[in-house]
Amino acid sequence: MAYGFMDIASTPSVRAAQASMGADHLWQDFKGHRDFDRFTENEAAFIAERDSFYLATVSETGWPYVQHRGGPRGFLKVVDDRTLAFADYRGNRQYISTGNLAATDRASLFLMDYAHRARLKIYAHIEAVALDADPALTALVTVPGYKAKLERIFRVRLEAFDWNCPQHITPRFTEEQVTEAVRPLREKLEALQAEVDALRARPQGEGAIELQTGA
Repeated sequence: MAYGFMDIASTPSVRAAQASMGADHLWQDFKGHRDFDRFTENEAAFIAERDSFYLATVSETGWPYVQHRGGPRGFLKVVDDRTLAFADYRGNRQYISTGNLAATDRASLFLMDYAHRARLKIYAHIEAVALDADPALTALVTVPGYKAKLERIFRVRLEAFDWNCPQHITPRFTEEQVTEAVRPLREKLEALQAEVDALRARPQGEGAIELQTGA
């Protein structure tokens, strides 16, 4: 049966490694159906929440290069069920990924959600698009108020994706996630502090009279 991601990943050397570890039967006899060649609403929602991902490309010399790509949450846009796009912001101006993609458009994206221990891996073909070549696409990837300089757009054509298991993912949380998680505690502390301040502001002895009356 189909397993799109592993169909691409399972080269002769990979199959040899699987065989040496006694795992080749897991993939040779796979009975399920995991084409995963179109994004569903589940993937679209996951992608929309990401503020970063890792991009792997390969040079003409065969050396791989992995780059962290970051931006405002949702900067990686779902164009349709087989296409993504993102703005290429100016960085240190080495242009390694850009150069590699000009040589071969094959790439891999790795999207992490550390808080929920989830990861989405994508095989794709990526092309650079000039800002004036597709005004609608430029408008889609432009984030109002984000000050980074946009140099080009990368359009990502999906080949296959897959989800990894959560094993060995250490949960990590952003500042925003931590702030939201402790918000109820902060509000409770503020309320308690207000009560303390109110008690301290009462005339001396007033609290004791109220306590006696309540008894």
